[in-house]
Amino acid sequence: MSRFVRRLAGAPWRAIVESAISRGVVVGCGVIVIDERVVSLTYPRGPSMLPTLNIMGDLVLADKLSARYGWVSPGDLVQFVSPEDPRKTVIKRVLGMEGDSVTYLVDPANSDVSKTVVVPKGHIWVQGDNIHNSTDSRQFGPLPYGLVNGKICCRILPLKGFGLIDSKQ
Repeated sequence: MSRFVRRLAGAPWRAIVESAISRGVVVGCGVIVIDERVVSLTYPRGPSMLPTLNIMGDLVLADKLSARYGWVSPGDLVQFVSPEDPRKTVIKRVLGMEGDSVTYLVDPANSDVSKTVVVPKGHIWVQGDNIHNSTDSRQFGPLPYGLVNGKICCRILPLKGFGLIDSKQ
């Protein structure tokens, strides 16, 4: 047997493996906590946020702390659990906070008929930037604030669009 093989056989493999596993678990838990509680990467899909976000291909950063501490205001993009399908996560723009009056077009593709609502306590009003192709508060009503789980703060990809996302109103 060569000297190299004897050295490998004499290594404290059990301690090395245990150390690697314990460190891996700690790092993995840290990544999960940061992703769930602090900030996460999100890959939005669909036409509802055109032209702000592309149909596919954008990678954005969702700030979880802003949503948790109520640092959301009109004009911000928010990520939330869909009230129609809890398995889906959706991104829309905030147009009104609790107590605000929001006027919106009922059917923008076919008429200029508008309706005004007052956003109830504990809710926000969200709409897609592409009002002709968006399912939002116009269909499902005011969104309970408890469903909001992130505020979109920055575009990561494509690199051409890298930077903060404008919170236009």
